[in-house]
Amino acid sequence: MPLNVLNTGLTMSYENILIVEDDVAIQDMLAFALAAETYHLDIALNVKTAWEIIEGKPPDLILLDWMLPDGSGMDLLHRIRKYHSSLPVIMLTAKVEEDDRVLGLDSGADDYITKPFSVKELKSRIRAVLRRSQPEQQPVKLGGLLLEPASQRVTANDSPVDLSPTEFRLLHYFMTHIDRVFSRSQLLDQVWGQQVYVEERTVDVHIRRLRKNLQAYALEYLIQTVHGRGYRFSRQV
Repeated sequence: MPLNVLNTGLTMSYENILIVEDDVAIQDMLAFALAAETYHLDIALNVKTAWEIIEGKPPDLILLDWMLPDGSGMDLLHRIRKYHSSLPVIMLTAKVEEDDRVLGLDSGADDYITKPFSVKELKSRIRAVLRRSQPEQQPVKLGGLLLEPASQRVTANDSPVDLSPTEFRLLHYFMTHIDRVFSRSQLLDQVWGQQVYVEERTVDVHIRRLRKNLQAYALEYLIQTVHGRGYRFSRQV
């Protein structure tokens, strides 16, 4: 086994987590804390090894450091989103500015946690992201749209629609809660998670992107702005 990969070898594991982190102290802390939760862990010190593991057998979740010795965690995140679009990723970083959090989330991270962090909080976020990554598997068809959670595919009038993971979750939430009005804070809690600290304008950004993707099929009207209250998904104009 390569020196820069650790496998805990737990026989009771039920979810595979890949930790991409070059700080040995943080590696050891995460391996100890998460192994106690019966997760099966792999640890990669760099981008190269992480990608080899992902390509060999994609994990159920990735904990990804922003700064790595052979490249940027953001570059690896972009590659993951290109080839493994539904793979959950939590960024681990010392960058604390809100713009950095927004950049990480808008680039496809499912959550973002800054160092130093408590093990208890990290465990809670891992559980939340794993829950969100396993939505209802029944296809949903409304207003010319077909959303298939199992394959993470969306088609509009039988044509494929390319959505980011966050846009997919947002559309899935709307399509399973038709005609209900949600405030920005409610959408943040339900789609991004209660422990993700980003501004409410992040919702507006993703709504605009989602509408733009649907506009090519004349379906942007499905996502409606309710002035002073928020947004709703409805087939009635």
